[in-house]
Amino acid sequence: MKTLALSKTRLLKFIVLLFVDVAIMFCSYWGALWLRLDRDTPLFSYSHWFVISLTIVVSIFFFIRIGFYRAIIRYVNISILKWTFIGSIISSILLIALSLYQQAFLPRTVPIIYFFLLVIFLCGSRIFYRNLINIMTNKGIPVLIYGAGESGRQLVTILREHKELNPICFIDDNPLKNNHTIQGLRVYSINKVENLIKRKQIKKILLAMPQISNNRKKEILQYLEKFHCELLTIPNFNELVNGTSKISALKRVSITDILGREQISPMTELLSKNITGKNILVTGAGGSIGSELCRQIIKQNPNQLVLYEISEFSLYSIHCELISLLKNSNINIIPILGDIKNKDKLKFLFRKFNIQTIYHAAAYKHVPLVEYNIIEGIQNNIFGTLFLAEVANDCQVEKFVLISTDKAVRPANVMGATKRFAELILQALANTQSKTHYSMVRFGNVLGSSGSVVPLFEKQIAQGGPITLTHKYITRYFMTIPEAAQLVIQAGAMGKSGDVFVLDMGDPVKIYDLAIKMINLSGLSLKDENNPVGDIEIQITGLRPGEKLYEELLISDNILGTAHPLIMTAEEKFLDWEQLIEIINNMDYHCHQKNLTSLRELLLKAPLDFNPKDKICDLFL
Repeated sequence: MKTLALSKTRLLKFIVLLFVDVAIMFCSYWGALWLRLDRDTPLFSYSHWFVISLTIVVSIFFFIRIGFYRAIIRYVNISILKWTFIGSIISSILLIALSLYQQAFLPRTVPIIYFFLLVIFLCGSRIFYRNLINIMTNKGIPVLIYGAGESGRQLVTILREHKELNPICFIDDNPLKNNHTIQGLRVYSINKVENLIKRKQIKKILLAMPQISNNRKKEILQYLEKFHCELLTIPNFNELVNGTSKISALKRVSITDILGREQISPMTELLSKNITGKNILVTGAGGSIGSELCRQIIKQNPNQLVLYEISEFSLYSIHCELISLLKNSNINIIPILGDIKNKDKLKFLFRKFNIQTIYHAAAYKHVPLVEYNIIEGIQNNIFGTLFLAEVANDCQVEKFVLISTDKAVRPANVMGATKRFAELILQALANTQSKTHYSMVRFGNVLGSSGSVVPLFEKQIAQGGPITLTHKYITRYFMTIPEAAQLVIQAGAMGKSGDVFVLDMGDPVKIYDLAIKMINLSGLSLKDENNPVGDIEIQITGLRPGEKLYEELLISDNILGTAHPLIMTAEEKFLDWEQLIEIINNMDYHCHQKNLTSLRELLLKAPLDFNPKDKICDLFL
């Protein structure tokens, strides 16, 4: 029934349009004669009426044949001019031929005037109708488009088709475009933004500049965030070229855009060195870093990739994703459920799959949870790393890369202390002439990881607030997950065994300022003493157990550069294996005895620079 009704509607529109075009042709013909002959126009000449009538019949038939009436009027664009031009030429030639046949008096300039009038009226009627329909039906949210280039022009066409958003005008940095009209929208300079937002009641700003640098995008966002409009972006240029995204795929401005960190192209020889054609194991393969490592690894064509994960759902998710990414590749993806503390299973796995490179990302990393579960944190982060590293040595694994953290530097919590202890284990093993090349890569927070403040803030903003923050002056380093994973792989291919690599995280970010930026860029305002009618409030809850105000990446100042500008190596103190194994044995004993006080004493005596700010708050105490 719907199809039948739609067909009837289209037929009716076609008939109406046909009558309109017939009227346009009559008017164009007589208008051309009147412009040429004025009062001498032969309005009552039979031959002239016969000529134009037959011309219209044949012209309409030709217009139908070339598909002129297949275009949906509300979506017509400049391309309609092509078919109008062709049809009008044919109609003008017919006019000349039939006037000669009928011996009707027709001055030579009349077909030319007729042609131009026909083009103007045929195109004009359709564009007028299109604009009228758009004005009558477009009740979408008023938006401003930043960028009057090709992407911005394409975006206007898409928005007009979908109707949810109503483009009002352009903003562009190029002064040559100012005060010009593109796609029916006027282009303004950036200093007119505030006035436009108030006058046009703009609710959203769309950034249509996929090719600009991250630094420039950061500058623009910093300028726009104060206007409390929701900011959306189109995909970047590479995504558009690769076909992974379309220009219509609008998305909210991400925290990556806000931070504006410039991406440095990875060194391909370092990415492939420990991976291509080899058997790779990733522990914690379902986690934030582990899963991204897996995505980066399969791009380098390993022989096989073993996913080792304790969480069934996480393992299932990353395994399905990687299989879908492989397409026609012959890479063997092996999902293994297991615990890194199961030494016998690890040994069997290493020998069965002939593991050559290990990326160890499995760890308990949430500071408060490890404070509440000290023994489990020690057993997983310290003993899990110990067993994995020893088995790697026994099975003569070529490369072992530990994913460490900035919280391992002068740790104020058990989690950081366990990660620094894991570093000591690898340093000690590297000093025993092991055949395995051990290295560790230390970096700060990654954007979008589980437990990160960014997804938490996004969720709280979506729920209408409040945003909860532990301290107003807390600062953290940030890096994107893909960049961190690439740098980990590259760092692992450098240096000598026992090296501690530190990634350049850029400038630290004040979390309170980050929260305000996220509120503003969501089109909302901060609710505080200065603005009691704001949308989102920030509540300070107090530092959690083991939490530091500031994180560091280096214990000492002994730092050296590497071949990569974002990777450094640190010379830091460590223990010989004999000294370290004595501490490990005592730690193992007290773990089984559940003696939390003695465990803390061991961590304090070890060369970790452990300086806890809180009392033991384990839930089993």
